[in-house]
Amino acid sequence: MIDSMGTLRRTHHNNELSLAQVGETVTLMGWVLRRRDHGGVIFIDLRDRQGLTQVVFNPEVNPEVHAKAHRLRSEWVIAVQGKVEPRPDDMANLKLATGEIEVLVDTLKILNTSETPPFPLDEEAEVSDNLRLQYRYLDLRKPEMGANLMIRHQAVQIIRHYLNAQGFIDIETPMLTKSTPEGARDYLVPSRVNAGRFFALPQSPQLFKQLLMIAGMDRYYQIVKCFRDEDLRADRQPEFTQIDMEMSFVDEEQIIEVVEGMITELFNQTLAVDTQPPFTRITYDQAMARFGTDRPDTRFGLELVDLTAIAAECGFKVFRSAADSGGTVRAINAKGCGSFTRKELDDLTEFAIQFGAKGLAWVKIKEDGSWQSPIAKFFSAEEQEKIDESLGAEPGDVLFFGADKNSVVFQVLGELRNELGRRLDLLDKDRFDFVWVTDFPLVEYDDKEKRYQALHHPFTAPRDEDIEKLAEDPGKVYSRAYDLVLNGNEIGGGSIRIHDAQVQMQVLKALSIGKEEAEEKFGFLLKSLHYGAPPHGGIAFGLDRLLMLITGSDSIRNVIAFPKTQKATCPLTDAPSPVARIQLTELHIRPDWKE
Repeated sequence: MIDSMGTLRRTHHNNELSLAQVGETVTLMGWVLRRRDHGGVIFIDLRDRQGLTQVVFNPEVNPEVHAKAHRLRSEWVIAVQGKVEPRPDDMANLKLATGEIEVLVDTLKILNTSETPPFPLDEEAEVSDNLRLQYRYLDLRKPEMGANLMIRHQAVQIIRHYLNAQGFIDIETPMLTKSTPEGARDYLVPSRVNAGRFFALPQSPQLFKQLLMIAGMDRYYQIVKCFRDEDLRADRQPEFTQIDMEMSFVDEEQIIEVVEGMITELFNQTLAVDTQPPFTRITYDQAMARFGTDRPDTRFGLELVDLTAIAAECGFKVFRSAADSGGTVRAINAKGCGSFTRKELDDLTEFAIQFGAKGLAWVKIKEDGSWQSPIAKFFSAEEQEKIDESLGAEPGDVLFFGADKNSVVFQVLGELRNELGRRLDLLDKDRFDFVWVTDFPLVEYDDKEKRYQALHHPFTAPRDEDIEKLAEDPGKVYSRAYDLVLNGNEIGGGSIRIHDAQVQMQVLKALSIGKEEAEEKFGFLLKSLHYGAPPHGGIAFGLDRLLMLITGSDSIRNVIAFPKTQKATCPLTDAPSPVARIQLTELHIRPDWKE
């Protein structure tokens, strides 16, 4: 029999009671987390979104209520009324907000029962992601999951408050829009009233926020859903939330100043981390040369060292060939890792091969300073000494080498550096290193497509001094783009945009996008540039990724209420799911239907 609440009204949440309320009669409601029967006295840990309170059923207080409490089981929903009492000194739990008190119950109402949950909610247990997501409404009852959503709520309020105070206005942009090239596949929505035509869900509000600047809105922001049909990882979801912002009449410095203020406010309030601007800045070229990646984790060393000049003169054919063909030879000094076994070195070699290496050359520095390595015989004593000096090598170190074209060496050694950081426990989880990466190349050459592609997007402004290179050598043009990186994760990226129609057409031409194709894909933006477009720029942040880092989670799924799996499915709702033939017919879609 399920009771109604009757006249009971909750007076407190389950984290609010303390010794200050001793003697008061209170009403609490929530879920039974644990039930313990100690010699006739029943103890219940009562949980709600806010926390836990211990409630006690003593037969001497109310025998009928005590008898009823014997029925209670995990996850039943109850309401209790009783008097707040101090716990005995030896029973206090100072780790719990309500750990110095308990509620002696004289009224109990069972508001609902529960089947046995498919996984325990009161302890840490290995539960598959699919099962957690299938029963997400139960998974979210766990304190750590509820806390993540509370931090998400807090973070959004902090961001809104900060941007509002900076003169930004919140403007919504369309969810059903035109398919435009933005770096990933679009999610397409067929139109019923326009046969054979499709909307696309936005990968970002990029074009619309530029139109808002042309419309004179001056400072815009939006915390908005975006959609990308791409291969998923722990920090990717097909639908994700973006903090999007754009400003007019600004340069990079002004945008960076606003952003640093927002990020400082966010981290100081959510984590009490003493984050202070200005953040470190390095150029794209510096980031690649030192860390092998444009999203460097600067919490530890193990930086790459350029040995190309030395390699060009050495007797090791692999190194010399890479140097002679315009490639590079670089190395990492894994300090104190001379104890690595041959198996560990072989494992690291296999790791490097995953990222494009043909192998992984290594050298152990022995106690007498000599080299122990299969490649040692190819280097003279003088060459070994030069390499040791360049890398600061000492006895007990291991040197790892990469030799190939630049892109391969940076990819391999950049990933190897991060892997060594993990293996050597160099990643300080309590440290937050913010780094701006600036001056990106405007384009990169795609060997498969045999054409240049935008490194960020086609509307990123080139540096003024590089515009004249667009026609003859676009590969040497740098952009006015900037990314903010935190502990090896890109958390935000943006740029000054092109506001000059002629420059925009030059960039599109460098990307082999002709006038007809440009008009078809984003003619509305190109047209708007002829109507007094102001200088403008902006940036976008992945809110989910930010929250993953703030909460110390290992996946953005832990900070999203109802996320998808890595196969882009929802075990809770069984989406995506088949639809009726009539629905497809109405949308003018006629597949090879299989019953």
